[in-house]
Amino acid sequence: MNETPSSLGYRMPAEWETHSGTWLTWPHNPETWPEQDMQQVETEFMGIIRPLAKNESVHILVNDEDMENAVESTLNANNVEMKNIFLHDIPTNDSWIRDYGPNFIIQSDGKVAANDWDFDSWGRKYKWELDDLAGTVIAEELEFHHFKPEIILEGGAIEVNGAGTCVTTESCILNPNRNNGISRDAMETVLKDYLGISKVIWLHGDMEGDDTDGHIDNLARFVNPTTMVCAVEEDEEDPNYPFLKNNFDHLRSATDQDDKLFEIVALPMPGYIGSPRLPASYANFYIANKSVLVPVYGHPNDKRALLILEPLFPEREIIPIPSTTLIWGLGGVHCLTQQQPAGI
Repeated sequence: MNETPSSLGYRMPAEWETHSGTWLTWPHNPETWPEQDMQQVETEFMGIIRPLAKNESVHILVNDEDMENAVESTLNANNVEMKNIFLHDIPTNDSWIRDYGPNFIIQSDGKVAANDWDFDSWGRKYKWELDDLAGTVIAEELEFHHFKPEIILEGGAIEVNGAGTCVTTESCILNPNRNNGISRDAMETVLKDYLGISKVIWLHGDMEGDDTDGHIDNLARFVNPTTMVCAVEEDEEDPNYPFLKNNFDHLRSATDQDDKLFEIVALPMPGYIGSPRLPASYANFYIANKSVLVPVYGHPNDKRALLILEPLFPEREIIPIPSTTLIWGLGGVHCLTQQQPAGI
């Protein structure tokens, strides 16, 4: 019998558990942000790096030495705390490290390892070969033991409470474009074996403008082991209204690993942004050691979303991250980040 992370006592920690660092990939591919000013992309990206570097290590992938020098100059010019910045020459196709970076897991004694899932650019939609290699290179560079499930799974497709429950979407991880029509039962077994969970909650994620086939990190997020925020659309004429309502209703009756109900908090959507529509969502926030970085889009619901999240994170500063340019890449703050838990 092959040893799995679960059989060895590993689990995927919740995002709010202490990080040793956050991994990002410097935005470098203009095709990711078509017809957008890459200088503005960098400016908004800098809004993510600056608060992170105050309280944890920030690891940034760059494609080569020339890019490394350029990025270092840009960071210095923007008053970033360089003592916490670490640049890594690891070539990539794209910047969405949440989806191709290592999925870090931890044992009770603090030993950290990684799941090295396969990545195929959300069903072979874009170039992905370098991205698929990057997760392996990071794990090897860190000298962490890494497991190879030989299953396609993006980090943005899974959400855990660190206590035994995972939330995901059928529309994404059971999509025939990922794993040749893997069954729900088979995928549930994989998640339990490699994430150290005992309960899977299945939602649907057919959000308009979303090229990931429904990543959970745009839809529902844990804010503590017993509480989730869930994106809801208040305009009944909006195409996203019915499935978001179904997700919210489903979560209100869902139970955790101990068969207890969750507290579900409604999080509004930022309305119809972009033409064609972009997958903007306030749920795409990132929980850092001392702060929560929340994408905002210049919409009246920005303030409402921040006020809803603030009491849910009483020990963290809620920091709005302007994302009106970043979202043209069809991703947000959470998609651009990957946490590395503190451990040994």
